[in-house]
Amino acid sequence: MGNLSNIGRIFFGIAIAGTGFPTIYYKVFPYMLLPPQNFLLSGPIMLTYIFGTLFILVGVCIVFEKKTRPVSFLFGCVLLLIFCFFFVPYQFMVNPNYMHLAEWENAEKELALAGGAFVIASCFSEKSENSIDRFWGKLMPFGAILFSIPIISFGILHLLFTKEASTLVPLWVPYPIFWTFLAGIALIGSGVAIILKIKPGLIAALLGAMIFIWFIILHIPRVIVSPSADRGDEIVSAFLALAYSGIAFVIAGAAKKKV
Repeated sequence: MGNLSNIGRIFFGIAIAGTGFPTIYYKVFPYMLLPPQNFLLSGPIMLTYIFGTLFILVGVCIVFEKKTRPVSFLFGCVLLLIFCFFFVPYQFMVNPNYMHLAEWENAEKELALAGGAFVIASCFSEKSENSIDRFWGKLMPFGAILFSIPIISFGILHLLFTKEASTLVPLWVPYPIFWTFLAGIALIGSGVAIILKIKPGLIAALLGAMIFIWFIILHIPRVIVSPSADRGDEIVSAFLALAYSGIAFVIAGAAKKKV
């Protein structure tokens, strides 16, 4: 698998476990886990403890390679089911602005995590004539596509809302509009290249490095300076960036292994 994939797996596991802690502490679902007002799900606070604990357990299993393949697969299935049976009905039945790409952003964040979980699961299968092992192997392209589609969408949003997105660039970085536009192009190009398998090892590695830089210079400072009321969402956003970086590294490592 190589060091790059192992680093990516650890990043992803830390991110998933890290998302569980603010879920428990703030007693609120991660903002991208469910549609607004928890459409079709209005349960007690105890559910946040359950989900938070599950996120922590899944993350720990992935980091320490304990039943990583089945745990990652089941986690990806849960996220994909939430996307299909919560986000999709909400968008078409409740949200009048469902035609706007920005309205799908949180749903796509969850879809990217689901794809990442499938990528992690596939990387622990070996070549075999066993039909079950062949199934695990097929998860890699499927997971990579689920991950890449949101990445492309995020890039388009960077271009559509360049001025708004540029406010996230640290003040000490010059020409924020330029960097935001460049980031959008990079995201779109990376997602397309991974789907079409155009130098996926190199492209995914560069994508992972770019997002990890964002995690360091953009998200961590925002967590530190954010007001207490917003800190939970900022923490989740930071861990999402770390998870996406990890997924890209795993894809890169898997692609290099096939060369």
